[in-house]
Amino acid sequence: MYPNSIFTAVYGSSHPIFSYFCTQFPKNMSNSSRIRSSVVAVFSVLVFALYGCGGGGNSVPDTSGIKLSLTTHRFDQDLFGIDTSNMQQGLTTLKTQYPDFLDYFLDTLMAYNIYGNYADTTAGVREGLKPFLTFKDFKELQDTINKHYPDTREQDKQLTEAFKLLRHYFPHHPVPRVIYLNLGLSKWPAFPLDSNTMCVALDMFLGDQFPHYMAVGIHDYMLTHTREAYLPVSVFAALYRGYHPWKPQEKTLIELMLDKGKEQYFLHQILPTMPDSVLFGFRESQVLWCNANEALIYNFFIQNQLLYNKEATAVMPYVTDGPFARGLEPVSSPQKQTPGNIGTWLGYKMIAAYMAQNPAITLSQLLSENTEASVLLAKAKYKPR
Repeated sequence: MYPNSIFTAVYGSSHPIFSYFCTQFPKNMSNSSRIRSSVVAVFSVLVFALYGCGGGGNSVPDTSGIKLSLTTHRFDQDLFGIDTSNMQQGLTTLKTQYPDFLDYFLDTLMAYNIYGNYADTTAGVREGLKPFLTFKDFKELQDTINKHYPDTREQDKQLTEAFKLLRHYFPHHPVPRVIYLNLGLSKWPAFPLDSNTMCVALDMFLGDQFPHYMAVGIHDYMLTHTREAYLPVSVFAALYRGYHPWKPQEKTLIELMLDKGKEQYFLHQILPTMPDSVLFGFRESQVLWCNANEALIYNFFIQNQLLYNKEATAVMPYVTDGPFARGLEPVSSPQKQTPGNIGTWLGYKMIAAYMAQNPAITLSQLLSENTEASVLLAKAKYKPR
């Protein structure tokens, strides 16, 4: 279900370390009409700002009776804390702390090929791990992590509450231990090792002002994903995809939108207090724009005959992260207000409408069913505002 090796290819290559007001009023409109329209528009923006948050308007289930203890480990601090003048002793001690994880980290994630031979003279220790722990840039990266996350009590609390909701919806789902890592800006923020272990790379949640993200190829429109608030979203998105892998091949845009909409609906239920801007990884102004232009977005896809298009180059940009939504804004526009991943946002709206119209359907049933897109939309009675 989960990948056995994620980082081999990454470490085999070079490794460098509101306000948008959406309504425009014609110049020939009378002053009184302009005033009325302005009032309506401002009121709409305020409504969307207040109610455009996670949970889809549903009440949050009471999880006070669900008892669970989340186990977390600061592997990043433990690893960077070993004495690099005696690597063998440090790694041997670390092996007692992480008997089933240390070798996976060293040999699979980092591809040092140490295979339990912790001697300082082992090639993987001497040429791989030791430089990672002593090289100035990586040491400074760990120092930055320690500054941002001297402890993870707040993150642990957020994850614990979310796992309680996961248990509410999926009573038999295992609660994994969480291992916090420093992976040297690998661009893999969170991933499940298996159903019992979730890995979280704290180096990928240092905020959109961290200067080195652009150097490793993270585009500016993805920087919202590097904020501390996005950490639990990344964790549960990774958990979701472990059970529901993203398979976009030979699918129409509407099918892709509904697939992504299901994922977002899951995240909204598990993280119900999170704002939409965090759950979608959008800027706040982008959420406001989407809320104010839902009908326009839907009609754009219809008028351009995109909903049942299977051509990847034509449809994938609307369900993946990008700088802006192609076709909804001119390329020459100096400040883009649309998110590239606008199809995922609209897919969530469709799924939320479907669940509102069919309250007997559980979250588990929603995620496991394979209802045809046309049937789901008919049952959703989806009418964009």
